Amino acid sequence: MALNSVNTNTGALTALQNLSITNRDLNDVQARISTGLKVASAKDNGAIWAIAQNQRATINAFDSVKASLQRGQSVVDVAVSAGETVSDLLSQMKAKALAASDQTLDVPSRTALNEDYKSLRDQIAKVVANADFNGANMISATATTVKALANSAGTSVLTVQAQNMTLGGAIVTVTATASFNTATTAGTQLTAVNNSLTNVSAAVSKLGTGSNSLQTHLNFISDMQDAMLIGVSNLVDADVAKESAKLQALQTKQQLGVQALSIANSSTSILLALFR
Repeated sequence: MALNSVNTNTGALTALQNLSITNRDLNDVQARISTGLKVASAKDNGAIWAIAQNQRATINAFDSVKASLQRGQSVVDVAVSAGETVSDLLSQMKAKALAASDQTLDVPSRTALNEDYKSLRDQIAKVVANADFNGANMISATATTVKALANSAGTSVLTVQAQNMTLGGAIVTVTATASFNTATTAGTQLTAVNNSLTNVSAAVSKLGTGSNSLQTHLNFISDMQDAMLIGVSNLVDADVAKESAKLQALQTKQQLGVQALSIANSSTSILLALFR
């Protein structure tokens, strides 16, 4: 190729290629700075983008797991509170039945104690019937067993078993019509109340353990979600300070490229001087 050609300006072509590369790099850096991401799309790095997308899907799924665990824990906590109330009412019933079992007690006093006993009995029924959260009741006759999501795939659950505390059941053996009118029947009720107290204590203990299990797993899921967020950040986030320094260097390089192109374009005009 002729060194002094007016048809092809080799220097200008070279300068233009370099300027195009600089402009492309400058656009990439500006995109990283504006988005804060070094991998914003599959075009930036397909493998890293795919990994990040999969992790983001898992992170979003963990929100549903946490919501399920929190909802389950609320149901269990309401049941625990109700169970503790049932236990307190049974303790008061025990005092009434014990007092009424005194052989020397007069009839009017025993009758008054029986009325108090029946009132406490009916309160237990009301507590059990109203111990629901979001339509779920763990201690009623149609008790709901909590099964909260435990992983992002939905293949594992945390189970907290229901505890039926209705009157006349396996836990609260005091019946819905329980009462006394003699020292002997009061003694019979005292036995039933004692058994019920033991059973309710065990049932509430199981519910409390279940609530703690849900909270422990909720903390674990939250920690895992945070760790995964940091991991995705390490994969796709840009170092803004580093990109800022690179931006300044590329802007300087762009200005030099424009200058070099201008010089290359003006070189052919110098050939006109040969014909003067």
